Amino acid sequence: MKKMNVESFNLDHTKVKAPYVRLVGVTEGANGDKVYKYDIRFKQPNKEHMEMAGLHSIEHLMAENIRNHMDNVLDISPMGCQTGFYLSILNNDSYDEALVALEKTLQDVLAADEVPACNEVQCGWAANHSLEGAKSIAEEMLAKKDEWREVF
Repeated sequence: MKKMNVESFNLDHTKVKAPYVRLVGVTEGANGDKVYKYDIRFKQPNKEHMEMAGLHSIEHLMAENIRNHMDNVLDISPMGCQTGFYLSILNNDSYDEALVALEKTLQDVLAADEVPACNEVQCGWAANHSLEGAKSIAEEMLAKKDEWREVF
């Protein structure tokens, strides 16, 4: 296959074994700052996916809560294929810290009694949320946390 500009397009999605957390790459800025990008794969590509309402809610919950557990989080955003998220962290190369922050964040999802910013003022599709769906996704991911380090 032709080498693509997007790292995940060069990943053989038929060979990976979700769930997993893998370092996708490190980008260094002109002043030496480094951005560490992780692929947090919740679902097996081309076999299963997260339903949109649950994915949307877990996105809100993780975006709000992961920053309580790890400094320098730039972004956590869903993949369009609905199988996972990308996590970008500034100047922290600790894979183990990222895993701990993810675990604590998913525990926060299970403990949540509402989805943050789930209203028309703060969200672009406020009607499309499911706290129960988010909790189910988090529960599934946490149940397999011993597999997170194994990509293939």
